[in-house]
Amino acid sequence: MSIKIKDLTVKNFMSVGNVTQAVDFNREQLTLVLGENLDQGGDDSGSRNGTGKTTIVNALSYALYGQALTNIKKNNLINKTNNKGMLVTLNFEKNGIHYRIERGRSPNVLKFYVNDIQQIDEITDESQGDSRETQKAINDLLGMSHNMFKHVVALNTYTEPFLSMRTNDQREIIEQLLGITILSEKAESLKDQIKVTKDTITEETLRINAVQASNEKIKQSIETLKTRQTAWKTKQKQDIERLESAIAELEQLDIEKELDSHEKLASWSELNTKIANLTKERSTLESALVRADASLKKIAKDITDLDDALCYACGQTLHADKKQEILSKKEKELAETTTYQLEVAGKLEVIYKELSEIGDLDRKPTTFYETFKEAYAHRSNVDNLKNTLELKISEDDPYTLQISDLTETALQEISWDLINSLTSLKEHQEFLLKLLTNKDSFIRKKIIDQNLAYLNNRLTYYLDKLGLPHQVKFMNDLNVEITQLGQDLDFDNLSRGERNRLILGMSWAFRDVWENLYQNINLLFIDELIDSGMDTAGVENALAVLKKMGRERSKNIFLISHKDELIGRVNNVLKVVKENGFTSYENDVEVITQ
Repeated sequence: MSIKIKDLTVKNFMSVGNVTQAVDFNREQLTLVLGENLDQGGDDSGSRNGTGKTTIVNALSYALYGQALTNIKKNNLINKTNNKGMLVTLNFEKNGIHYRIERGRSPNVLKFYVNDIQQIDEITDESQGDSRETQKAINDLLGMSHNMFKHVVALNTYTEPFLSMRTNDQREIIEQLLGITILSEKAESLKDQIKVTKDTITEETLRINAVQASNEKIKQSIETLKTRQTAWKTKQKQDIERLESAIAELEQLDIEKELDSHEKLASWSELNTKIANLTKERSTLESALVRADASLKKIAKDITDLDDALCYACGQTLHADKKQEILSKKEKELAETTTYQLEVAGKLEVIYKELSEIGDLDRKPTTFYETFKEAYAHRSNVDNLKNTLELKISEDDPYTLQISDLTETALQEISWDLINSLTSLKEHQEFLLKLLTNKDSFIRKKIIDQNLAYLNNRLTYYLDKLGLPHQVKFMNDLNVEITQLGQDLDFDNLSRGERNRLILGMSWAFRDVWENLYQNINLLFIDELIDSGMDTAGVENALAVLKKMGRERSKNIFLISHKDELIGRVNNVLKVVKENGFTSYENDVEVITQ
């Protein structure tokens, strides 16, 4: 399984103004995020601070969880200049399914789409719907708490380092990471199963009580069945007599002769219809032929009148060229009419021939039934009645077996075996529940042993790549041991650069364990951690790890920094510009406004 975050758009969020800004999370490479604050200096030498680089991370956190990465009140996330219309939209995919979250304030908005289909009614100031179910659906989809998100996806200098957190908070994160939290989920499921078992025991007890009451009614039931049996036998005898009478009445008709008459009637009707159709067509063609003959005579007369150079229409003298024009037209008309006359005569001759071949019809056959269907139904009814009669004669008394069974088992035997078995199952389930919930159970220890080794292996790998000389190891009690040359150290004993190396290495190790146990996620933010106290070697080592991660594992990594010298070390730069109090992102992402 994998989550692929695709793009983010923000409007009136923190330093972003009313012009919607967009960030592409689809590049699968290391991107350096640099700021340029033109409000401080007004030229290209503007400050790198306060431009709104971290706004991207806060907007991502707000879209997914409804809260910023840092402890900022929700109303303070709205741009203070515009003070309304804040909206953040996030598009991402999981296992080929497209999701979109639209979340904003002033007015409040929360929309969740799956393949462009909105999942529940929109949450607005007017409707004041309960957004908890929507957020729960998003959390279940991500499978990652907000605290885990801050340590695995969005590393920020303002986030409390894991090793600076209280012991209980550390344990909560590490238990979620190693899969211990799954045990709690299974424990909840087991609680439901225990409830089902208890309910089944109750139901079985009630069933036994019902059987005891039923035994008292057995004799009454037997007597009732005997009464019904007598009535059934009487009705069976009456049905047999009725069927025999109906069969005798229907068999008086010679059905074979009737069917033969229907076949002859069908042939006679077919010929009669054909004769009627031919006669109608003959009448039509004879009328057409008479009209064609009349047309030929008229056209011939018109041509003859032209010999005297007179117009056939008005009788006046015609010029030679006009006479020739009319003559050509009439000769063409004569030819077409002649062709038509011959065609009609030919068709008429065919009809005369067909009528001659049919000749005169015999007298119309007579039948008892009007249609074939009725005749066939007659024969079918006889057969069905005979079959019904056979079935009725061979029909078993449905009450004999029931009366026999009730008589032989007048009182049902009551057994407590099932209740005893269910009670044993309930005790077993309750024992398993203790194993899942007890912190000292061998199941929890087994899961910790399996996944802790992998976590320590990845942690050692990253710390070695980052050049940290200390040995850092998670113990079986989930506490962390930091040593150097055999000397135990605390997190605060480390220098700022060493702490940053450890924070980075631990976060990357957490991420590897998370993706190994749960699902891949394509996005990673490193917000100014490399800037803080890291020497040149540390920066180079961190960049090498990030580049390899982006290249070999298709990760889209955003490195937020103040270091201009890193531009030559990356292939992609996202420039964050703050001008006239508003932040904009210089990239090639098409912005679609809502």
